[in-house]
Amino acid sequence: MSSLYSEYLSPDKVLEHYNYTKETLDTQETQSRKVASALIIIICCAIVVENLLVLIAVMRNSKFHSAMYLFLGNLAASDLLAGVAFIANTLLSGRITLRLTPVEWFAREGSAFITLSASVFSLLAIAIERHVAIAKVKLYGSDKSCRMLLLIAASWLISLALGGLPILGWNCLGHLDACSTVLPLYAKQYVLCVVTIFSVILLAIVALYVRIYCVVRSSHADVAGPQTLALLKTVTIVLGVFIVCWLPAFSILLLDYACTVRSCPILYKAHYFFAFATLNSLLNPVIYTWRSRDLRREVLRPLQCWQQATGVQGRRGGIPGHRLLPLRSSSSLERGTHMPTSPTFLEGNTVV
Repeated sequence: MSSLYSEYLSPDKVLEHYNYTKETLDTQETQSRKVASALIIIICCAIVVENLLVLIAVMRNSKFHSAMYLFLGNLAASDLLAGVAFIANTLLSGRITLRLTPVEWFAREGSAFITLSASVFSLLAIAIERHVAIAKVKLYGSDKSCRMLLLIAASWLISLALGGLPILGWNCLGHLDACSTVLPLYAKQYVLCVVTIFSVILLAIVALYVRIYCVVRSSHADVAGPQTLALLKTVTIVLGVFIVCWLPAFSILLLDYACTVRSCPILYKAHYFFAFATLNSLLNPVIYTWRSRDLRREVLRPLQCWQQATGVQGRRGGIPGHRLLPLRSSSSLERGTHMPTSPTFLEGNTVV
């Protein structure tokens, strides 16, 4: 074991593994590669800004301190960190990759796995919360906020443990024949284990939503109000976007496990699949703000304040034709009571 950890600081190990798993080492910094890297960094910066605005909106307004919005805030936090991890991954790719030590390489790739795990567990927590609130007709009260925060903390601890397994020893250093082609220092068994865990969790989430829809569509359900269905539709869209964005990357990792070394050339194009997966973190905040008028107002507040401070809109500031409305009290879905579903109420204080 000590000899294994002594290799973590070896400057030649990464090059050795890449030489074994790759047919060629194309590390030349071409103009097209520089443009692609710059585009990815710009997208990742947009991911960071979007999710930061969502987090600020959730934290600064007490209306969003209910279980549902806190879980969405946790998902936004994982997406924000994913954007930071993707920026670091891009800056440390190409020619720089071969100059990394194994411990630096594990930190680079492990951060992406940790944020992915946090996103999956956040989706699971949201599904459980919806199932408890709708199928069981129960809600998280203020006395259960500690339990909710513990659930969020546990999801991050599990994510850290899962993403940190390779640096703790579950890797292929010293066993080149067991190495992944896509991730040359990761053991194929580890990659298969992670993808299997994520796939099982996603299937469980889909099963929970199917059950929820069966409950709210049944003639005996008394919770199938417009707000309930709208919020359920929102989180279902979030789940669907996650699956669409990450399914190609999961498929390429499963193919990586099945293929012998250098037998599947498509594995050398895996970075395109992971670049497509980053769109998930970019789209999630758009879905939140598009579906929730209250959250959209709150997200726009920092932008309006910035416009007023810089004088873009003149003396009066603000966005022309847009008037900030005070946020109403918590919706009936989060309080467990049924409010009148008048057009004004549904327009101003619900997920639309």
